[in-house]
Order: sequence, then structure tokens, then C-alpha cells
Amino acid sequence: MDTLSPVARKFILHWGEMGTRWGLNRTVAQIHALLYLAEKPLHAEQICEQLGLARSNVSTSLRELQNWGIVKIVHMMGDRRDHFESIHDVWELFRVIVAERKRREMDPTIHVLRECVAEAEAGGGADPVTTERLLAMKDFFEVAADGYAHLSKLPPKSIRRLARMADTVASLVGRPRE
Repeated sequence: MDTLSPVARKFILHWGEMGTRWGLNRTVAQIHALLYLAEKPLHAEQICEQLGLARSNVSTSLRELQNWGIVKIVHMMGDRRDHFESIHDVWELFRVIVAERKRREMDPTIHVLRECVAEAEAGGGADPVTTERLLAMKDFFEVAADGYAHLSKLPPKSIRRLARMADTVASLVGRPRE
């Protein structure tokens, strides 16, 4: 990390800590932060050198970032090594991460909630309170998934505009008085 500026070092360390809170491995998040800040694509050896990591750890982390769809391989003229770069548009990065989290977390949860509600309603031995709460949870996740489906069709520029209009939208739908 000696070749990194103090600001870059601070961000990379913080991003690693935040990654652990989001359920990611700290190294995966730190590599992502380095690639996000990098002026040009980096090869694995550069990542190892800049972050002081073992090559095997970097390789595993790069595969995970590629599985998330936020890092891709780039080929450079005259260099046979794979180079890696992150999505640099933060709105696109957010969109890809949310889509992947939905696929990994929400979709399986909705599937199980639908099964549980169907079993409970078919006399599967669930008491009325359990059935009611499972139905409420299923409805919540389905509404959230529908909202995501609508938002995911918007370009990043429109999502940004919509986010900046939060106060206006809240007043239109009846924000509770404070």
C-alpha cells in the first residue's frame, strides 16, 4: 500500500470494512475499491503489490468480483496477462449490485415464502398468526421486487433524478406530519 496516496489508502481500508458489514470478504471489497480508484486496468500482480496480498487470495477475490458483475477482464496490447477494471459509474455499479443481491437473496426468499404460505393455507399445520405473518412478509417482498423491476428498467440518470426528488415524491404520496 506504500504506492497508494493516503486518501486512496483510507478509502480502500474503509471500503474493506464496509464490505464486511455488507456480507463480503474484506479482501474482495478492498480489491474492488482499488480497481474503482485505478486510473487504468490492473493485472493481478499489481493488485498483490499495491495491497500486500497473496496471489491466491487476489485470484479468488477477482473471481468473486467478476461473479458479482462489477469487475471485468480487460486485455491490453502487448501484454498476455489479464487486467481487471471495475465499473466506474457509481449509479451503474449500484444497479448491478442491487440486481445481484435481488437474485441471490430476495428471489430465493420469495420462493420459500410462497411455498410456506401455500402450505399454511392448505392446512399445513400453521396457526393463524404464523400464516398471517408469513403472508405479510411475502407481500412485502413481492412489492419490493416489483418496485425493483420498475426501477431496474430506468437508466442511471433517471434513477439519480428520482432519488433527488424524494421530498417531492413523499409529499405527493402523503408524508406523515412530524
